[in-house]
Amino acid sequence: MQFLLAFIVAAPLLGAVAALLPAPPGLRGTSPDQAVLRHGVTVTGAVLAAAIALTIGFDHAHASRMQATTDISWIPALDVRIHLGVDGISLPLLVLTALLTFLCALYSYAKPPAGPSPKAFVALLLVLEAGTLATFAVLDLLLFFLAFEMVLIPMYFLIARWGGEGRQAAAWKFILFTLLGSVVMLLGLLLVGLKAGTFDMVALATDNGRGLSTPLQVIAVLAIGVGLAVKTPMWPLHSWLPDAHTAAPTVGSVLLAGVLLKMGTYGFVRIVLPIAPDGMHVFAPYLAAFAVAGIIYGSLACLALARSGARGDLKRLIAYSSVGHMGFVLLGIASMTPTGVNGALFANIAHGLITGLLFFLVGAVKDRFGTADLDTLAGATGAALYGRAPRLGGLLAFAAVASLGLPGLAGFWGEMLAMFGAFQPAEGLSRPAFLACTAVACFGTLLTAAYLLVVVRRVCMGAPPTADQPAVADVRGHEFAAWTPLAALTVLAGLWPAVLLGLTDPAVQQLLAGGKS
Repeated sequence: MQFLLAFIVAAPLLGAVAALLPAPPGLRGTSPDQAVLRHGVTVTGAVLAAAIALTIGFDHAHASRMQATTDISWIPALDVRIHLGVDGISLPLLVLTALLTFLCALYSYAKPPAGPSPKAFVALLLVLEAGTLATFAVLDLLLFFLAFEMVLIPMYFLIARWGGEGRQAAAWKFILFTLLGSVVMLLGLLLVGLKAGTFDMVALATDNGRGLSTPLQVIAVLAIGVGLAVKTPMWPLHSWLPDAHTAAPTVGSVLLAGVLLKMGTYGFVRIVLPIAPDGMHVFAPYLAAFAVAGIIYGSLACLALARSGARGDLKRLIAYSSVGHMGFVLLGIASMTPTGVNGALFANIAHGLITGLLFFLVGAVKDRFGTADLDTLAGATGAALYGRAPRLGGLLAFAAVASLGLPGLAGFWGEMLAMFGAFQPAEGLSRPAFLACTAVACFGTLLTAAYLLVVVRRVCMGAPPTADQPAVADVRGHEFAAWTPLAALTVLAGLWPAVLLGLTDPAVQQLLAGGKS
């Protein structure tokens, strides 16, 4: 188990180095480009296999306990250690990261990205995977920060070199926002570690803030929370996200929405909640207010983009929808209850599956029609996917209704549990304030349904294709291979939520209790 977790974290880095080396003569295939893309599939597939093996070997009866741990001294002067481990909170995110990265590599092998050398693309994809996996596996505050920052450079280049129109400005906006937030977060992490005398996240969580004064916790939560909120992204620190998604290549958008946004909310659960609970109590009502503001803002922005004549970009619309969906995650965390936090963690996974599928589908629509402009796709000779590419249209409609929270699909449980948690927040929090936030969030679910149904109507429905319209390819083989796991897991999580909640609940209970139960 120790070896598996170490392999999961280290293998993508080693694979990134190998991707930059010349391929051995017997493995070049028809071209060096094909060889390096196949290398990306092989490495990410091996990491996914190791993550599945780790899940099978995980002791589900003790999901609250850190397992597969490695603890090696790295910088003795600062007591910084290479401390790795997984519990019921981090394991699902680890598997989600491995799955989405493998599917992106598989998709890119069949449809190579348009841009510079595939060698650099594969190497950056693997470095991005390594940083994300490390974020969910490390148990030291400084290592968490290093892993948290490690993903910025590869994502910057994926957007700037392989992105679409406006990619340079979007990439700069992405990295400047996230770097500025991270500088403030580092100050908060250093403040906690130096004052507590340790950077070990397990020890700090077990201490549950008893070694930190309330004023210090308030400062730490404010500093750390700003950095995490930018990455989440929380309204009003979200403005980098729509530009980054619109300009990013398809696989960049999938990983950005499906994995990178989860790093911010994971930090709230793993660091802020257990290490500075008194400071979190002070800021919880404000976090809830910003969360529901993001839900309403994201939904209204999507409605504005979806209306006829707005020239709304479909990728931009889904990016704004992520602001709303992550608002539900933050609302569950702000409730500081086991129900709310479990809902937030479930919504994290559901959003990764559903939005990853949505970005794959929108990328396919853009490839076929040369645009993601909704007015063009809904015009007289527009997409009309039900008639021209019925499987593609059906999948898009499926992903949309999953995203709006249809019962029986993954999107339902997380948002419902987050609102249940806010309905009865933790002791000491203002219930009237949280009731008001719950009511606003409920209204946000109606707005979410409204804009997604408008999108389905405009893109999927329409006049039957005429004889003079060019044929549109339906779902291709490589697309079927990349999209089927996401659709299947969306159904599985919706019909059998206990699979995920059985993992997260014991760990959440212990985390909120300060490691005592």
